[in-house]
Parts: sequence; structure tokens; C-alpha cells
Amino acid sequence: MCDYSLHAVASRPAKVGETLVSTSFHGTSTRGFAAEGDPGVAVCLLPGTELAFDQDIKYDRNWISTRSADVQVARFCAVGPNTQHQHHDALMFPDGNTVLVTLLLEGQRALVLQLPVTAQERDSHQAEDAALPEPRPEMAF
Repeated sequence: MCDYSLHAVASRPAKVGETLVSTSFHGTSTRGFAAEGDPGVAVCLLPGTELAFDQDIKYDRNWISTRSADVQVARFCAVGPNTQHQHHDALMFPDGNTVLVTLLLEGQRALVLQLPVTAQERDSHQAEDAALPEPRPEMAF
């Protein structure tokens, strides 16, 4: 998902193994992720996507100071998804704390480690498993 304020920006889904960079998008007041070498396209993450940053994650604490999360891994999540006209995209740290993606300092690099399994993928795998023949008793080891 991409935050509501990025709907006017070209976007695409994240891919496992790609490196993303935290960035501000022209014409918006929102920060998000873009692929290295393609700063004008927002890369949208699904809740549950796991990221590994190359350094401790840093974000704006207020207008004049920044803060370090003292961790390099996070899971993408949505905060208050039913509330309109506010930022929802967030990162959850291993200690359970969250920070809005729009507060991340620009230029941080993160590797997409893992994408969540979607309901469609889960249902597809369950259908494949159901189609497998039952093992015959004489084949048991």
C-alpha cells in the first residue's frame, strides 16, 4: 500500500531482494520508498513486508531533532487504516514501537527481505495441496 498522499505519484509493488531508498516525492509533502535509480516512482509495500536497513533507522523526532531506532530491521504496517486524510504507512520495530514512514530521514537504504503471503497465494497453495493424491499405505516408509 502507498499512503493516501502518494496517489498522484507513479507507483509499483515492492519485489523481494530489491534495495529501496527513503525519499520525498516531488509535489507531495510525503516521504516513502523508491527503488535505487528510480526516485520518481513510489514503491508500495504490503503490511508484513520485512525490511533490513544498512544502518540504524533514523527518523524525525520533531522539527529540529532526529532520533535513531537503534535497530536495522523493521516490518511494514498500517496505522489507523480507517482514518481518512492522515498518514498510515509505518514501520514496526522488533520492540513493538512504530514510526510513520513519512518521518524517515531521506537517503536511508533498505533491502526487501520478505513479502507477506497474500490470501490469493495461500488459497492457490491450498488448492494445489488438495489436488495431490492421498498416499497409498504400501508407499509408507
